[in-house]
Amino acid sequence: MERIIAMDEKPESELLVTNGRLITWGAANEIVENGGLLLRDGRIAEMGDSQTLLDKYPGVQMVDARGQLVMPGAICAHTHFYGAFARGMGIPGPPMKDFPDILQRLWWRLDRALLDVDVEYSALVSLIDAIKQGTTTLIDHHASPIAINNSLDQVADAVERAGARAALCYEVTDRNGRAGTQAGIDENIRYLYSLQERDSDLLAGTFGLHASLSVSDETLADCIAAAKDLNTGFHIHAAEHEADEYDSLYKYNKRVIHRLADAGILGPKSIIAHCVHIDPAEMELLLQTGTWVTHQPRSNMNNAVGAADIEGMMGLGIPVCLGNDGMGNNMWAEWKAAYFMHKQVHRDPRRVNGMDVAQMAVYNNAVLARVFWPDLPLGELAVGAAADIIFVDYHPTTPLTAGNLPWHIIFGFEGGMVTTTIVGGKVLMRDRQLLTLNEAEITARSRELAAEVWRRFEKLSE
Repeated sequence: MERIIAMDEKPESELLVTNGRLITWGAANEIVENGGLLLRDGRIAEMGDSQTLLDKYPGVQMVDARGQLVMPGAICAHTHFYGAFARGMGIPGPPMKDFPDILQRLWWRLDRALLDVDVEYSALVSLIDAIKQGTTTLIDHHASPIAINNSLDQVADAVERAGARAALCYEVTDRNGRAGTQAGIDENIRYLYSLQERDSDLLAGTFGLHASLSVSDETLADCIAAAKDLNTGFHIHAAEHEADEYDSLYKYNKRVIHRLADAGILGPKSIIAHCVHIDPAEMELLLQTGTWVTHQPRSNMNNAVGAADIEGMMGLGIPVCLGNDGMGNNMWAEWKAAYFMHKQVHRDPRRVNGMDVAQMAVYNNAVLARVFWPDLPLGELAVGAAADIIFVDYHPTTPLTAGNLPWHIIFGFEGGMVTTTIVGGKVLMRDRQLLTLNEAEITARSRELAAEVWRRFEKLSE
């Protein structure tokens, strides 16, 4: 009889996944029928025919996929765990008229309402959502201005407790005074050094900044100086709304990407989120510097900021990745939004096809993740790759091939179809039962904390 892993059990060093329909997402994507995977010490040690592996490893603990799709866990290139408590929250006053108004009246008040315990639980809530939806690796961008010191430890502890992977940073900004700016810089430095002590395959880091419109030249220079010996890039929003470009042109007489390039922010380890309003010359700079761009279609639609020219950027060779901006960690919903958004905006059904979405969400996201985990191949099923795997209970009534898989995901997948999530060979969810986190307890405590956050938020809004 198949043995069930209890919540408090330590993972086995070996685990055999059987009876799966393997989606490899390799350079030449393959679908392997009746496939099996031997997971050993956090990696895929062997893959092939399910029965052959069963005969070869009769004593190894087994997880039966029962004919489900078995594929690499989804990767999110840009998210905000700290926004979890905003769901359903009413904003006092008239409807917010544009993105600068949204920043002022929502996000820049919400983050100031967060205490240390809220940082921890908003991360846990986000991680529950990620595990349940099959998202195993996330690149997070954090802010909590009245609880900066050690805030990334709160998030990191939650990540390790959940068993997912995350690359973290703190959002440096000038909007909370010089002391707040320095505290943000110090938190990035402290956390990046602390990774050496943690020595965890689940954690990585980068150096966070908010956006050009909220950081001065002095602050950019200070961040560059602080990061000099840390072997890191930067993670910053850019040109999400026209206001970012207008601010840069008015104050510095240059567009946002040129300003960031002149400061030394761009490069092959840096992530620029959104890039909705950049021009061709800015695209050329991103290409020349090897900088990563992330696309967040649901957030862009919600904030009514426009649609980034992701086809133009990808056509040039800029690595465009797919994130969710904290809208929720169902990356399959982000696939759908990316596919439909650009067709609607341009009134052209030819815009952004399924392979474009797969290029961002699977291949580019995987290469970006390897910037943070260079010795741990992520995002594919292959011998030696990370054992970050999900089961998807999807049994289509039409043919499923490597060639049409993106369209099956866009038109057929739903987040609730994910039944099992494994990271580093450890089962985090099995048959939709979370094994590392107590969802009921976390939900109950989060409701209490969110109510207090909302009360503090309302006072800040007065």
